[in-house]
Amino acid sequence: MLSALDDAAVGQWCRAAVAGLSEGRGRLDDLNVFPVPDGDTGTNLLATAQAALAALEESGEGAAEPAWAVLARGAVLGARGNSGTILAQLLRGLADQLADVPPADGPAFAAALQKAADTAYAAVADPEEGTFLTVARGGAEAAVAAVAAERTPLADVVRAAADGARTALEATPGQLAVLRDAGVVDAGGAGLCLVLDALVTTVTGVEPARPSLARGRVGGPRRGHDPDRDLPSQPPAGPGSEVQFLLTDSDEAAVARLHERLAALGDSLVVVGADTPTGREWNVHVHVSDVGAAIEAGIEAGRPYRISVTPLAPVRPPAPTPGARAVVAIVPGDGLAALFTGESARVVPGGPDDVGEDDVLAAVLGSGAAEVVVLPNDPALTAPASRAAERAREEGRDVVVVPTRCPVQGLAALAVADPTRRFGDDVVSMAEAAAATRWAELTVAEQEALTTAGRCRPGDVLGSAEGDVVLIGREPAAVAGELLDRMLSAGGELVTLVVGPDAALGDAVCAHLATAHPTVEVARYDDGPGGIPLQVGVE
Repeated sequence: MLSALDDAAVGQWCRAAVAGLSEGRGRLDDLNVFPVPDGDTGTNLLATAQAALAALEESGEGAAEPAWAVLARGAVLGARGNSGTILAQLLRGLADQLADVPPADGPAFAAALQKAADTAYAAVADPEEGTFLTVARGGAEAAVAAVAAERTPLADVVRAAADGARTALEATPGQLAVLRDAGVVDAGGAGLCLVLDALVTTVTGVEPARPSLARGRVGGPRRGHDPDRDLPSQPPAGPGSEVQFLLTDSDEAAVARLHERLAALGDSLVVVGADTPTGREWNVHVHVSDVGAAIEAGIEAGRPYRISVTPLAPVRPPAPTPGARAVVAIVPGDGLAALFTGESARVVPGGPDDVGEDDVLAAVLGSGAAEVVVLPNDPALTAPASRAAERAREEGRDVVVVPTRCPVQGLAALAVADPTRRFGDDVVSMAEAAAATRWAELTVAEQEALTTAGRCRPGDVLGSAEGDVVLIGREPAAVAGELLDRMLSAGGELVTLVVGPDAALGDAVCAHLATAHPTVEVARYDDGPGGIPLQVGVE
């Protein structure tokens, strides 16, 4: 049982980590779906740990330089891939805290691990929760909590760190949708758990007993999971190539500019620095579509070398599940998105300025269903939805676009959807329900214009029915009341209201309906999109 981590213990840990990652590499590669499902997380983590071990072995026993510093430099210069680069940053963070102090006891290691987790977050341009970083933070916080609870021996601290990381790992599917949909935990976080378990074995001499890391097994089924309903999905395709290089002959200011430029070019950006005998060097990792621009940015920042460019594996959609059916709805606003999701639709958030055919195609293919109905919910989105449907048919899906012109028509279509019916009959029912829903909305004029109801001025409230302006006024409640009176003059049994940010407007409209149309049923939904005070559907 070790009471502190000296240079010899650091070397033992590194060898144990290499052994653990070597044994687990295949399982980690199989878990890899984020940031891209290219199946190499285990391979990259192992290569990074092997580079750290090679540096230690090359320095030899009794080297003047602390083992922590040698380990970190080897990991940084030999890091591969997104997870490998983050692991290198974590090791460098530990070295920054422990290389120039006496052998690390429990409290010292806990504090260093917390600092290392914080610096790892800072090294990633756009950190996501449910990833390697989350697991690192979970382990660090558990180690610090153990010390605070006066469990200060090194063995207790490293056990707490490993257990805390494993607990955080189990929670990752609930934090990142792509993990949840694929039924896996984060691969990089799982690799870090193996590294921390290797530390427990080094310190205590006893290997922790852990459940398998096999796909779909770690963490068990999520709450509410129904394997007959929940269909697997993949993330949409990202930038096309992984670019990684070492950078020398640079400085912190130039690297900061490089970081900013690469963040604008792509994603999965990690930049980690290490001190070497010839000066400071950086390991740069990024996913980009423009490889040349990324390399040019490196040349402007210093001297890049050992440049590698790896095409990212194309994201293949899951094979459609025979007989499975899904509804994909394009929906503006978080409140409406939650409403459609609650009705079992797969939501593409946004409006005409935000959503293109690729977004719709990704949602259709990602549903995993063989039969899909698309609800565009805006006239301007019918064309891109139809193009996406045509492309999805080439992938073997049966896709139909029901040309809903507003969200209330989409809700009407969803209300009659019945997956037990023949697909064609279900599409007809949904289309008839949408067509039978007359729709209207209130908007606020942003500039002077000539409308079908006359000239409007900025700030005027416009009442539109079926896309044509029919009323102009100054008071939203008054315009809404008159608009509903006109619509209900032709009859109607159900009025659906989607109220924007002004809840008082919804209250006023409901009060008007209760007085002027007491026999009409009213369904009200709040949290509509901010730019539309009120949307109305009449059936």
